[in-house]
This record gives sequence, structure tokens and C-alpha cells, in this order.
Amino acid sequence: MIVQDVINHLEELAPLAYAEDFDNVGLLVGNKQSEITGVLVALDTLETVVDEAIQENCNLIVSFHPIIFKGLKKLTGATYVERAVMKAIKHDIAIYSMHTALDNAFKGVNDMICSRLQLKNRRILIPQTETIKKLTTYVPKAEAEHLRNALFNSGGGNIGNYSNCSFNVEGYGTYKGNEHSNPSIGQKEQMHTEAETKISITFPKHLEQEILRALFQNHSYEEVAYEVTTLENKNQHIGMGMVGELEEALDEQDFLAFIKQKMEAKCIKHSSFLNKKIKKIAVLGGSGSFAIEAAKRAGAEAFITADLKYHDFFMDENKLLLVDVGHYESEQFTKNGLVAHLTKKITNFAIILSKTNTNPVKYF
Repeated sequence: MIVQDVINHLEELAPLAYAEDFDNVGLLVGNKQSEITGVLVALDTLETVVDEAIQENCNLIVSFHPIIFKGLKKLTGATYVERAVMKAIKHDIAIYSMHTALDNAFKGVNDMICSRLQLKNRRILIPQTETIKKLTTYVPKAEAEHLRNALFNSGGGNIGNYSNCSFNVEGYGTYKGNEHSNPSIGQKEQMHTEAETKISITFPKHLEQEILRALFQNHSYEEVAYEVTTLENKNQHIGMGMVGELEEALDEQDFLAFIKQKMEAKCIKHSSFLNKKIKKIAVLGGSGSFAIEAAKRAGAEAFITADLKYHDFFMDENKLLLVDVGHYESEQFTKNGLVAHLTKKITNFAIILSKTNTNPVKYF
């Protein structure tokens, strides 16, 4: 097994195409063709985590947070980032990071929080836009079914709970090839009219290469006419945060005790009590103040996130309970979810959960 094999399984869960533009995700250190001796899954790739990988004979670290976030202009060991990277390189250890690609995945960070809290009726809090694309092409009528099936088999035509979705229009296409052409139907330098089907399908943007490959491999024309456009539709399966419901409503103090226990938080910061039951909850792992308004619009009675500042707590506007469980606490179970995913995909290879606590925040 090589590094790329593990990457393929990880990107089934969280395609890198959906990471935020500011982020640095993917293979940060190492060669994707290297054979793997072991995989260590961690939240952060600190020097102590690299030491753990060496001890466990793992030459691939799958990390949620990217150890390299901004450009490195030198490697002298002066910072914790440089030391971790240098040690990984010295011991031929590859580092792969997922970060906001996993934040935006439907079965990613926020779904893992919802599972921890046993929330039902889950949906994305802030769906991404411009993640759905549309292919339009023209094919001889007799070949339309074959091409449609090839596009479907490559992942095209899936809309929500429906598959094999397409729109088709019958018409006539005309063309005339020059002396250098080699038409599959008709003769060069002669005008030709062909009964054609216009096929339109939608597909997720991370599958564009596969969709175009299927188009070119299954279309008989020498020159394939097609267009790919980006739709502005919201993608209900990709985006930040998640909304779900408790099985039974809890009063606010019982709710906070429940959250503290489930998230294994040393302490919790929260906004003023509103003296009402809580059942519908919005969650967003990591720094989530930007999603407070979205949580209100979603009708959440509480919003669980991290890194809320002093003035953020005024933004509750007496409409929902804001709960800050801590950055590490909100994301700490991500590595458990990644280990579970990889263990299902790779049944004959040990996937090791890092035991290193990388939380930089201490409590007194």
C-alpha cells in the first residue's frame, strides 16, 4: 500500500475541492508513491506526534490541522512548525492534512459532533455555493443512452436522493469537416446533418475530470462539442456547520451539563440563559462566531462552537444560547472518526489513533 491509496480513501470522505480558499490541505510532506509502514491519525502534527509516529513505525501522519499553514521561507528549527517538518522529513514521514475539506464534508467534523451528541434530523448549517456544475453536450441520437450511462457511472446526474438525472432534447446538428478532418459520421469536406440528442447533467465539482474523461471516451465525434458551467445552487450536502435535534428537550442547565460531559470539556463559556427548553441545536467545530447569524436563521435554540470573543456573546440577541466548549474540545473526536473511516476502508492494515494530547490550552 502506498500513500496515494490512503489519500484516495480520505478524499472519498472529504474531497479537497471543498476546502476553503485560505486553507492549506492535502499532502504537505512526503511522496505520494511511498510505501506505507503504518498510519497515525492525529489532530495536530506537532514534534511530539512525529515522535509518536516514529515509535509506532508509522510513516504517514493523517492530521486534521495543517502543520504548514503559511509559506515556509526557511527550515532552521527555530519554530515548532519547522521542527516538526524537519523531523518528519528526516525520518521519511509523510504528512497529509484535511482541515476545512473535512469541515465542509457532510460526514465530517460537524457530523461527528452531532453523533457525539446523538442528534437526529441533521442538515448542513451553511451550504456551499458554486460546488455544483452542469455539463451540456450533443451526441448522435443512437449513442445517447450509452453516453448517458457512462456519465451516470462516473458520478454525474445525482441530485439529492435521486440518481441518473438528466435533461434531453432532440434536434439536428450540422457540420462540415475540412481536408484534415476525420469525421466518424459523414464525409470530410461535405456538409452533414445528424439527428442528435442534447444531454445536460449536473455533477459535484470535484468529479469534473472523471466526467470529462467519460465524455471523451464514450463520444464518437472527432471534435466533441460541450460546455461546463458552474451553478449557484446551494449544495445541501457540502458546507460549514450542522443543525440537528436532541431526542428530548432539556432545560438550559441540564443541557450545558450534557454538553460538558459529552464533549469532555473542562469548562464551558455561555451566553445568558433564556429560560427555555433546548432541543434544536446548531454546531460548528473550531472557530465559529461567523455562523451565529446562520444558527439564528436556522431556528436553533443553542449554538455550540469555539473561540467566541467577548462581544460575540452579545450577538445572541436573546434568541439562542451561545456555547463555547473550546477549540480543541470541539474537534478532538475528529481523529476518532477518521480512524473509523479508514479502518472500514482498509481492513488488512493497522490504523493507529494518536494518544498525544495536542491541546495548547491548559486549565487551572
